[in-house]
Amino acid sequence: MTGSTPKGGIDPVGIGPDGIPEYRIEGAWTLPVKGPAVPRLGPGLVESLRTVTAATASATLHQMGITKTFIQGPRSNKPGRRIIGRAVTLQLMPMREDIYSDAGVTQEYVERATALWAVLDFIEPGDVLVVQAHGSLRSGVVGEMLATHLQNRGGLGLVADGGIRDSSKLDQLDVPIWSLGPTPHYASQGELLPWGYHVPVAVGGTLVLPGDLIVADDDGAVVVPVAKAAAVAEAGASHEAWEDFSRAKLALGGALRRYYPLDDVGRAEYEEWEAAGRPPLSA
Repeated sequence: MTGSTPKGGIDPVGIGPDGIPEYRIEGAWTLPVKGPAVPRLGPGLVESLRTVTAATASATLHQMGITKTFIQGPRSNKPGRRIIGRAVTLQLMPMREDIYSDAGVTQEYVERATALWAVLDFIEPGDVLVVQAHGSLRSGVVGEMLATHLQNRGGLGLVADGGIRDSSKLDQLDVPIWSLGPTPHYASQGELLPWGYHVPVAVGGTLVLPGDLIVADDDGAVVVPVAKAAAVAEAGASHEAWEDFSRAKLALGGALRRYYPLDDVGRAEYEEWEAAGRPPLSA
């Protein structure tokens, strides 16, 4: 796309974390909206969740009374990959002409002044970018260039209830992406505009707060409230452990009602197996 960055309504506001100028869009509301710095995670918190799957995290939180944790819709472009990381959030909002009316040849360049470009410069190693895109496939949340920058900054992945562009090239990057699928559009080419970052977002019907934990795998993405993460890790590790036993017993023809979930007899067998150091099982 040709053209130069338009000057009307876009003002420099300082130098960003990488020494690159930051801009804002002036109108009925000054953009981008920026929330407070994302809280850092406690030491060892991510590592404690290493064995916990999205399904286990979701079930464990449900038992704790937190029932809306599954980010419905986004699917992974890299089957078999699982990530656990801190949520850094980006919010897209519907276009309105008094906020931003420029379109066509200059619009893609203006995106450099939006929350989309801004949030990427705050990604830290181990972060997961979580994007509210309202289920739209007319807004490509990221393409090859932005995903490359996300990878370069140490981002673990992306979860978005919207589309991605350059999908075949994104498949070649080492950054798993949970999205609704491919689109030829860039972010503001449709009806949305990157609005705010480091703010609460609603993604796939689920509230995600900056600093929450994301557990994502082939079953989808689940948000783990950071205050519940230690309890989820403890309960989840126990759950995954007895499921290993149940899986092995069922593979040997064991009774479903005894081994999944464990009844009292199955539980006693499992505890004996754990105490013995998990020896190979036989029929």
